[in-house]
Amino acid sequence: IPDYPKKGILFRDITTLIKDEKAFEETINQIVEKSKKFKVDKMSNDIGRDLDPLVIRTDNNGTSTLTLNRPKSYNALSQSLMFELQTHLDNLCIDRSIMVVVIKGAGPGFSAGHDLKEMRNNKNEVFFRNFFEQCSTLMQSIIKLPQPVIAQIHGTAAAAGCQLVASCDLAVASETSRFATPGVNIGLFCSTPMVALSRNVKKKDAMKMLLTGDMIDAQEAKRISLINDCVAKDELKDFVRDLAKKIANKAPMTVKNGKAAFYKQSEMSLSDAYDYTSKVMTDSALKEDAKEGISAFLEKRKPNW
Repeated sequence: IPDYPKKGILFRDITTLIKDEKAFEETINQIVEKSKKFKVDKMSNDIGRDLDPLVIRTDNNGTSTLTLNRPKSYNALSQSLMFELQTHLDNLCIDRSIMVVVIKGAGPGFSAGHDLKEMRNNKNEVFFRNFFEQCSTLMQSIIKLPQPVIAQIHGTAAAAGCQLVASCDLAVASETSRFATPGVNIGLFCSTPMVALSRNVKKKDAMKMLLTGDMIDAQEAKRISLINDCVAKDELKDFVRDLAKKIANKAPMTVKNGKAAFYKQSEMSLSDAYDYTSKVMTDSALKEDAKEGISAFLEKRKPNW
């Protein structure tokens, strides 16, 4: 049951060996129905919720919007929410109809970061190791996704929520948004968020956020290159939509290969990066997209990708 990972009550029901296929299916159906009746479980805030999706996907004109849907918990990244977001990203990876992905939050803000209540209720090394590895895999999946990913931020993006912003290829925030890596304030340094943060902003700016745990506003986030743009709150949706549309109108394979090459060359030495990107451009110049694009430019017409 993907919504309820590692829940003892489910595992106790499943551990009985069932050899008959029909009986097995009936048992699984019973477990699913039983899970729908759960109201309280100290292990996770997600058990008591209605069975609404924790991440809502909506597609429109080549753009897929993934909405984090735990507004009462400020879209805290629980295991269940991260599982659903990972599943959507895995599906989008092979969806050729989608050119751009937008990630945003429902309710008052983007994301408060890791689910601290879930962490407090699971005080063992195995849980923490799996929890942070799951989050790290999720963030790397955004980088590896063929489509560009835009973070659409309103309210607060803190800790792993700030990490999520930094992991996206582009980020646009409302002028009233705030950002922080406040783990130092609760005795848990934002070590994994630091990975994404330090790869987007300068060392001094990253260390100031990490060591003080202070909030910064959207204007400061733009100054240090944590985000690309900050706009009025009532203009945020339209701004992101127009940005996504502009990217979606480019040649899909060109954008895919360009994004992959960008991240790969950034990990190389200067000489290796030039050798690698020269090969990439040679390969790209021989593809139909480049031939069509160059011809369209010279003939003063729109390209037909």
